[in-house]
Amino acid sequence: MKELSAQLRWQNIAMLIVAGLINAVGVTFFIAPVNLYDSGISGTAILLSQVTGGSLALFILVLNVPLFLYGLKKQGAVFTVYSLIAVAFYSLGALIINDVLPIDVSVASPLAGKDLLLCAIFGGLISGTGSGLTIRFGGAIDGADVLAVIFAKRLGITVGTFVMAYNVLLYGICGVVLDSWILPLYSIVTYWAGLKTIDYIVEGFDRAKSATIVTAMPGKVCAALSEVFGTGLTLLDARGYYSASKKTVVYFVVNRFQIGRMRAIVHDIDPDAFIAISEVADVFGAGK
Repeated sequence: MKELSAQLRWQNIAMLIVAGLINAVGVTFFIAPVNLYDSGISGTAILLSQVTGGSLALFILVLNVPLFLYGLKKQGAVFTVYSLIAVAFYSLGALIINDVLPIDVSVASPLAGKDLLLCAIFGGLISGTGSGLTIRFGGAIDGADVLAVIFAKRLGITVGTFVMAYNVLLYGICGVVLDSWILPLYSIVTYWAGLKTIDYIVEGFDRAKSATIVTAMPGKVCAALSEVFGTGLTLLDARGYYSASKKTVVYFVVNRFQIGRMRAIVHDIDPDAFIAISEVADVFGAGK
């Protein structure tokens, strides 16, 4: 227990509380009032709440907590604790908004009315922000992610494919239960908006770019890049397949605004240099 408490960070816990409450706002203000569906276990909780008339907050807890506890061994104690904190405040936020605050969210969104497109977009953006913050600070807010990590490899598919399959099945069931496909189709818009928001929150709005430069003049190229950009570079020895000539691979991280200048510098020194640009989700540490 002492080892676990030493690994938990109060900054992460504070942000996970905020993330849970943000998720509650997205779902209860925009998604649930107009009978749209969030993705994963959250969407399942909304469906069950609509069908049974039960509490959304209760279903969020009852469905998510066992899944996170089931994944404890696979995901670790810190991840599980962080996730349970986020889910607890997601559920608490939903309870407060539905049953305590003087806001009617039973038949329409307090902000977007019954406009399905607005509710789908803003519900996805806000709930995606909550989910993204949860992931960024070490947890998860939906038990479907845990199921994906545990079972995807056994099924021979990726985690993303598992989550997508779960949501396709969920929206299909919603369409059958409701005997209408309008709301499930709008729910796909919610899912897409949430997914893109999670990507931006977790990986950043302005992703770094990695440049892989293959050149026969590494000394001059590296000296020029280091002087202009003031950052480190990594060199790897290589050999051309057809020419069998000695080459050097220079690995260099830039932002998107620096790509044009970097390309001009390299090709001014070595017109035959090969440059490949790739996206980088996160950069840690200092280049030397």
